Amino acid sequence: MGEEITWTDFEKVELRVGTILAAFDFPKARKPAYQLHIDFGEAFGVLKSSAQITHHYRKEDLVGRQIVAVVNFPKKQIADFMSECLVTGFADEDGHIVLTAVDRTLPNGAKLM
Repeated sequence: MGEEITWTDFEKVELRVGTILAAFDFPKARKPAYQLHIDFGEAFGVLKSSAQITHHYRKEDLVGRQIVAVVNFPKKQIADFMSECLVTGFADEDGHIVLTAVDRTLPNGAKLM
């Protein structure tokens, strides 16, 4: 188990639902990844992210999919790309990422409670 946090610590993390608008190959990334453009609604707009999800997902299958991401991390430079949010997922038995998703369509920007 990791370090115990308080409710106040948890409330600082902006975990939001967004819809993937576009997915592009990212050949300059050190590990296989896609560049994603994700709509988080009026409050956050469209944010970009680099995601190492190429093993389980094809670009064309990602468009329109809702995911969960942290939207309040600092931006991170990855090669020539600026990642603006962190797409969340879990590693499978081989270490390949499976996206965190919702089981019903939600408004973009909905916050994890």
